[in-house]
Amino acid sequence: MKLLLVTAVEEFQKDILKLFSEAKIESFSGSGIDGYKEPASVMLTSSWFPAEKEAVESIMFFSFTDDEKIDKAFELIKTFNAQIDTNNPVKAVVVPIEKWI
Repeated sequence: MKLLLVTAVEEFQKDILKLFSEAKIESFSGSGIDGYKEPASVMLTSSWFPAEKEAVESIMFFSFTDDEKIDKAFELIKTFNAQIDTNNPVKAVVVPIEKWI
């Protein structure tokens, strides 16, 4: 068993849910989060408050699942990212679980 974490901008929420369904990941949790990126230095100087960073409404999903479903999810996410035109691709990581109850 491993922990799959997936983050994306909020507008991709329905797409992520569809990808999870296709990967047969039926048990997962999700939460809204604020995403931040380091803005370009030109953007910093054009702001009234250059030290402030704008948050992007994002989502995070996580699931304790097996390798087969994770591999399928990664395959689907790679395909999805190749088809979108944005600098905010869906990101995924896997964390091994040593013990669980």
